[in-house]
Amino acid sequence: MSYTALPVISVSNVTILQENNVVLRDLNFEIKKSEFVYLIGKTGSGKSSLLKTLYADLPLLTGEIEVAGFNLRKLKKSKVPYLRRKIGIIFQDFQLLTDRNINDNLLFVLKATGWNNKAKIKQRITEVLIQVGLGSVGNKYPHQLSGGEQQRICVARALLNEPQVMIADEPTGNLDPEVADEIMRLFIDINRSGMTVLMATHNHDFLQKFPARVLKCEKGELKEVKN
Repeated sequence: MSYTALPVISVSNVTILQENNVVLRDLNFEIKKSEFVYLIGKTGSGKSSLLKTLYADLPLLTGEIEVAGFNLRKLKKSKVPYLRRKIGIIFQDFQLLTDRNINDNLLFVLKATGWNNKAKIKQRITEVLIQVGLGSVGNKYPHQLSGGEQQRICVARALLNEPQVMIADEPTGNLDPEVADEIMRLFIDINRSGMTVLMATHNHDFLQKFPARVLKCEKGELKEVKN
């Protein structure tokens, strides 16, 4: 089997707990390189808990998970930052640093993940801003941008370290429908460039407009849905 055919995410016999309550049980699925996968389900069905387990924000208590080459069962806390460099994580609320401009928001991430060459830092920030269609906003502050623009900056931030997989938890939940569609098209473009994308969403219009593989959290189980 070639490397490119290997799964970026592999989940075997996993049960997800939230505050000692089982929210999802007996999870078994794989997501391969360059796949786009929707994660759907009602509020409280376990979507966010599953995503948090995949990026090691919640502990893995049963079964086996491998993400971007990291075995989460064996992952020490000190190694979690190395896992996170391989994962681009995007939330519903933007979590941008409001006291600094966009360039400095991105600089903060690069410095925190070990970048120290000023020329390469500047080049990478320029590259990701252009990639999300906001090449000229580096000197602006988050409050000077629209909600859609702020979410594009969050996508740029997630792309900085060229991750193997993008995990997005309701990334369009706070945006109006037209802007949400624009952000969704950005994710599609990123996916077409070879990035694996796993996106939790309540927006079922996306499933029709932008068809892709669908996993559904329902009654404690994760099921593949024919779209």
